[in-house]
Amino acid sequence: MNGFLNILKPPGMTSAAVVGTVRRMTGEKRVGHAGTLDPEAAGVLPIMVGRAARLFDYLVDKQKTYVAECAFGASTDTQDATGRVLATGTAYPTLDQVEEAARSMLGDVWQRPSAYSAIKQGGKPLYQRARDGETVEVPLRQVHIERIALMGEMPRHGVLMTIDCGKGTYIRSICNDLGEKVGCPAHMRFLLRTRSGAFTIEDACTLEELEAHIRAGTLADCLTAMDAPLRHLPRTDVPHWLEKQVRNGAHLPLAKLRAAEELAPGEVTRVYLDGRFWGMAAREENELVWRALIPPDADEA
Repeated sequence: MNGFLNILKPPGMTSAAVVGTVRRMTGEKRVGHAGTLDPEAAGVLPIMVGRAARLFDYLVDKQKTYVAECAFGASTDTQDATGRVLATGTAYPTLDQVEEAARSMLGDVWQRPSAYSAIKQGGKPLYQRARDGETVEVPLRQVHIERIALMGEMPRHGVLMTIDCGKGTYIRSICNDLGEKVGCPAHMRFLLRTRSGAFTIEDACTLEELEAHIRAGTLADCLTAMDAPLRHLPRTDVPHWLEKQVRNGAHLPLAKLRAAEELAPGEVTRVYLDGRFWGMAAREENELVWRALIPPDADEA
């Protein structure tokens, strides 16, 4: 059982708890998530199962899409609805004012996340330091925000929006910063991740649906093939007469691999033999050197 599960994480559940639940349901010990999602948030959580965990470094996790509600009128220490109120205000902005502020936040920007974020300092998450009463200095970090599209007003001075952004972007910090820009304290009231790299909410399944598939013996219907999320990377097809070298994990000569000759030094490629995915390799000098040799299931010893 090797591949990816696209799980629709419910709100109020940690990403680690989802991993534990999948591990218990499937009986597979090699399970991990490919990018965490805050406990209070819902949405797409890619789960690596079996040998798919070896492909973590090659997944595109820079492209994420969220639907969020920014609530104006109060800011909190967690920058979301679970925190302690720090400031209040009634100078509620118009949609035009919010849209103007949002435009000023696009591109590569500096962001200071909440002290209650999962960023680690000295191996310890900031939220744990904050809850232990430690004084937390949250460093600025550069993130990329591609798009903030306003979807309309919500009750109690909320604004619903869609956000396309890169890895490491905190949506609750965007809400907090929007409040500062329009002069009215704000926090994130709701968050749904609809896309994480190649995984989208349209193809996600709930834990209940996963359990039903396991009982019905149709778990394979939920698994995404190991190479499916890697199609942003170059592909190299190895001729059949090099099968022995592939099976032994030997270096492969570039001169015999037309597509691989175009790779830049150090560039990674997907490797296929007889149309089947065998793992990841990188160009070194005039050879392809394996980074992750993953024989298809039927070829395992």
